[in-house]
Amino acid sequence: MKVLNWYDLLFRCFGLVCFTLDLLTKVMLEACCMVFLLLFCYQVASAEIHREGHYVAAVYEHRPILNPNPATLTDRRSALELMSRNLYIYEEQVIAAAKQGAQIIVFPEDGIHGFNFTRETIYPYLEFVPCPQSVKWNPCREPHLFSDTEVLQRLSCMALRSKMFLVANIGAKQPCEYNDPLCPPDGRYQFNTDVVFDASGTLVARYRKQNLYFEYAFNTPPEVDHVLFDTPFAGKFGMFTCFDILFYEPAVSLIKKYNVKQVVYPTAWMNQLPLLSAIEFQQAFATAFNINVLAANIHHPTLGMTGSGIYTPLKSFIYHDMESRDGRLIVAEISVMTPEHEPHLESNMMYDNFTLVLVWGMKGELQVCANTLCCYLSYQRPTISDELYALGVFDGLHTVHGTYYVQVCALVKCGGLSYSTCGQEVTDATALIDFQLGGNFSTSYIFPLLLMSGMKLDFTDHLGWKNNYYFMSKSGPSSGLVTAALFDQKSKGKFT
Repeated sequence: MKVLNWYDLLFRCFGLVCFTLDLLTKVMLEACCMVFLLLFCYQVASAEIHREGHYVAAVYEHRPILNPNPATLTDRRSALELMSRNLYIYEEQVIAAAKQGAQIIVFPEDGIHGFNFTRETIYPYLEFVPCPQSVKWNPCREPHLFSDTEVLQRLSCMALRSKMFLVANIGAKQPCEYNDPLCPPDGRYQFNTDVVFDASGTLVARYRKQNLYFEYAFNTPPEVDHVLFDTPFAGKFGMFTCFDILFYEPAVSLIKKYNVKQVVYPTAWMNQLPLLSAIEFQQAFATAFNINVLAANIHHPTLGMTGSGIYTPLKSFIYHDMESRDGRLIVAEISVMTPEHEPHLESNMMYDNFTLVLVWGMKGELQVCANTLCCYLSYQRPTISDELYALGVFDGLHTVHGTYYVQVCALVKCGGLSYSTCGQEVTDATALIDFQLGGNFSTSYIFPLLLMSGMKLDFTDHLGWKNNYYFMSKSGPSSGLVTAALFDQKSKGKFT
């Protein structure tokens, strides 16, 4: 209100002055005043909503509309009608969260379809969820690309219209081959699945629950999912579901291996005192690992289900109510938890064991070392893409298809969103990255490699030595970056 009152007073003062001016001058002055005030108001509003080093998160404790007879088989149309009633509530909460400046919202486990199904009776509620690393898909914009994705389409459109990241839990189905030794007799896997949409509505992450809690309708995934997704406001987030939080895999392993500092956590948690109430353990987890946890629980007090919150190591915003029949939206601004350092990982690339550090966020500076070689990367990109990059270093003897000593600093696109895919053969990319890559090489015979999407070449802007580091830099790339590397081969003779 202060801004509006100030604007009104200023505009009236200008009006008195402008009264004596000619019409053209008056119009120009009023236009300038209006532009200035709009910019001022925008800056004030932006500063209040999105402060540097902070983000606005939302979680919704949802009281789901349930199927009264979950053990009875129904058809897809009836299943969609029930899920649609819950999705209407989700849409209302997304709008409410958006009005409060939320940049990410988390919904609970089982919130859309409910619970207590058998393997057969849950089938009409299941959606097909493609792997986001295999296909880039925006369900809201491309609704007919896959069948049985009506729920995904609704969720995608919520994210798109509100311009926020959205995390929800659904049931998913995945066909499997009968020669798959783990394939169930009915020829399909059924997974308890979390999905994440970015602010454009694109599906960017999928997590399949590892530790099922008497959930006979679902299968345990053949392999543990370690799922991360990147955001422009808080960097990388990790994700797991409900009962997972009590186990090393995936919860502890994910946090330690990838140095995760923000976690989204859909749950359908039944409180068990004195040690395992929802808010009690969620806070303990955030404190133990010095992370932020965005936890959304089901609200069903008769089953002992309540307790959601936005947790930080020092302060939390919670909801726990065993009396009310209503859910609750929690919105809070919290500080971005930043890792003290990025963890160093190992991965095989070109038959050599590279030490890697993952590249997250829209900009940053990284360093990784092996033996005597240290590689340095400074990078910036205009947007976050659903692609993973890594900075790798190798300083040692290459022994496959020839023997020679090499030193390599490499910025590479990974084959998927897991660090184990870094070093795989990749030919296509969309990320436009400005970078400076350098290393303290021990010889002056260094080969700069720059490969773009579609096996196309580009040229560096600068090459040369500075402070005992050999650098290459590139700004404004012509297409997506596949590989940027500095390669030093020190053997006598030729390459083989």
